[in-house]
Amino acid sequence: MSKKIRLGVLGNPIEHSLSPFIHSRFARQHNINIDYQAYKVEEDKFESFIAEFFSDKTSKGLNVTLPLKSLAAKIKGEISEEAKFINAVNTVTKNNRIFILESTDGMGFMADLKYKGIDVYGKSILIIGAGAAVESILFRLVQSKPSEITILNRTPEKARRLCTNYPNHRFQYSHNEEAQYDIIINGSSAGLTGSFNPPKEIKTSNETIFYDLNYSLGKTPFCEWASESSKNVYDGTGMLVNQAAQSFKLWFGVNSETDKVSEDLKSMSE
Repeated sequence: MSKKIRLGVLGNPIEHSLSPFIHSRFARQHNINIDYQAYKVEEDKFESFIAEFFSDKTSKGLNVTLPLKSLAAKIKGEISEEAKFINAVNTVTKNNRIFILESTDGMGFMADLKYKGIDVYGKSILIIGAGAAVESILFRLVQSKPSEITILNRTPEKARRLCTNYPNHRFQYSHNEEAQYDIIINGSSAGLTGSFNPPKEIKTSNETIFYDLNYSLGKTPFCEWASESSKNVYDGTGMLVNQAAQSFKLWFGVNSETDKVSEDLKSMSE
């Protein structure tokens, strides 16, 4: 068997990461021998970890999750336009002693929407939250030209700051009770860590699409709430798998079957 290629994901917390499972399935599809581990790394240990990890000649790449994505964007190397724009990197590749820095979250999100047959062009979108999860998808979402995006956050000023990078797009920061949104996206971590408190007086229908950027082997509180109104309710598992597939492609130049891996994850919750 060929020598194992060393990969991993680092963040804090990291104990419940599904990335090792997902990448092991991709590796099996392509008969690639990998050693993919999860690493808990404190922010002040980030630089030393990167140096030590890539000192091993078998080390090829890393995924990076919160709260380390902005630190990964500071690694000296070639950074993509998207990763530089959002100041966040979730995929690090070492190629001929050069670090290649990329963000695959937005790509994974849009790929999952496409797989589910969801077209955002010309649609009215409501986003709940204005944190890192929302920032990671907004670049690609804006490029897909929805008619309007409303971002609701406990502090509207934070939402406004997030959107100053997109001066040519129309944003709203308060909810119009008469508006009916085509797509409602939850980017608030409260939808995973506790009970979900929906904004008041949101008009929905059976056709409204609900998408939680959080993922869980069970049903997230946001998805539980949304299921009372619509049959089109999704959590972020598909996004997670698709962004991982984009990382795997950057490392090995191969396209992976994501639907089978998503099914495997779903079966783990049953």
